[in-house]
Amino acid sequence: MSEESGLLRIVIVDDEEPARLALRQDLAALEDVEVVAECANGFEAVKVVGEMRPDLLLLDVQMPKLDGFEVLELLGGEVPVVFVTAYDEFAIKAFDVHAVDYLLKPVTRERLAAALERARARQIAGPAPGALKASARPPGTPLERVVIRDGAQVHVVAVGKIDYVEAQDDYVGIRTGGRSLLKEQTLGDLEAQLDARRFVRIHRSYLLNIERLARVELYAKDSRLAILADGTKLPVSRAGYQRLQQLL
Repeated sequence: MSEESGLLRIVIVDDEEPARLALRQDLAALEDVEVVAECANGFEAVKVVGEMRPDLLLLDVQMPKLDGFEVLELLGGEVPVVFVTAYDEFAIKAFDVHAVDYLLKPVTRERLAAALERARARQIAGPAPGALKASARPPGTPLERVVIRDGAQVHVVAVGKIDYVEAQDDYVGIRTGGRSLLKEQTLGDLEAQLDARRFVRIHRSYLLNIERLARVELYAKDSRLAILADGTKLPVSRAGYQRLQQLL
């Protein structure tokens, strides 16, 4: 909230214009609220939040290209979020990622006002404890795409296009299409989200898409190299070789 004006500065994110209009009209009837921007997709939302630093995001869940949970992952908890959606199946997931509230369409003005009060209380109390989950997928559902924020750019990479992933301290370097994209996430965390039938930990620092593997070569006692289809060479540990053998 703006300390000078007491206004709750809000950004509305929804791919449907009528839904944005309905929220804007309801917000106009409430006090101490200012709509500072509207976004028609998740890419716009990430850019606007970085530029405007709003107090609250009213965020649709189901949007093309980048859904609400992926937007939240990219923002990394920069701004509190109230999810707004026509589907109640996402409610538990929303609170798993520490959303302030979850509103079902059509949203009543009274319910919207209550959500804004929760947002104000959250700002006073501070963020909810616990780390933001990287994904709100149902248990046992492998990741299908990886979202990566690179300054003002957002990359959405299908997991099938990943060649390999390299650990770099608290980051991972995701190799795809001849370039490496840096994402703030541990290798172990990403490994747990990917399909274990497609991605194998060949070394403590490398996670390999087995579809890219051309062959494995022995170059010293108990030391092996994974040779990828493009000629890239990656180290294979003893334990990593055992994991590879189980998949091949």
